[in-house]
Amino acid sequence: MIVYLSALAGGALIGTSAALLLVLNGRIAGISGIAAGAMLPLSRDTPWRWAFLAGLLLGPVLYRLAFGAWPVVQLDAPWSLIVLGGLLVGYGTRLGGGCTSGHGVCGLARLSPRSIAAVATFMAAAAATVFLVRHGGW
Repeated sequence: MIVYLSALAGGALIGTSAALLLVLNGRIAGISGIAAGAMLPLSRDTPWRWAFLAGLLLGPVLYRLAFGAWPVVQLDAPWSLIVLGGLLVGYGTRLGGGCTSGHGVCGLARLSPRSIAAVATFMAAAAATVFLVRHGGW
């Protein structure tokens, strides 16, 4: 039951932060776009982008302070495959004009046709990958 409550709380926090960023700053909470914008030369947008990214990195630290343990993360793949996956996700993010947070959380909420197509593609690729890994002998 606690697992479900933490997932519910996490989803509520993500939705609230995405809504607040849109309402207060007029910006979409797409992590890839925020990170890419933070790497550009100093502009008016730079401080909030770095603050947003710092919040992502500080989340586990705050979790540790609140609950006395680090969040449990289990990776059952070799590092080479994890790095390859990260590079492919980065490439797909640029190719698709955004990441899962931008399209999946914010784009779907705005009923963006481009985001609906992107999320359908993400989900189909994820389902195919799981099928191949579990049944393809990889």
